[in-house]
Amino acid sequence: MKNIFNNGDIKTYSKMVELVDTATFDSGQVHPVYATFALGRDTEWVCRLFVIEMKEHDEEGIGTFLHVNHHSPALIGNTVNFNATFERLDGNHVICSFEAKVGERLIASGQTGQKILKKEKLERLFSGLQ
Repeated sequence: MKNIFNNGDIKTYSKMVELVDTATFDSGQVHPVYATFALGRDTEWVCRLFVIEMKEHDEEGIGTFLHVNHHSPALIGNTVNFNATFERLDGNHVICSFEAKVGERLIASGQTGQKILKKEKLERLFSGLQ
């Protein structure tokens, strides 16, 4: 693993909200707005941008936690801009905070964690669960 980031470094990602990103379950659509679970997926992606540059070819990242505070809705067609901030590295544990906005309006904020592990170790872990 390469320790190449400093506390406060930022990664960005923009996502236009689509119908597939709305709050929809087996029972149907709840609201025609960006779902909290879709926010979580896209939050993990923007924070993973750090992991992609840090991991070696024989390593991979795996999520350890996701904390999303959903402040305001985003409509289909809105562009949500994510800013992930590298908070710290605890051993092999990458901790990031994030904000997601539509224009200047805060949509969500929170924190994520991802560990960088050897692929071989992850394969052993997964195969042991079968």
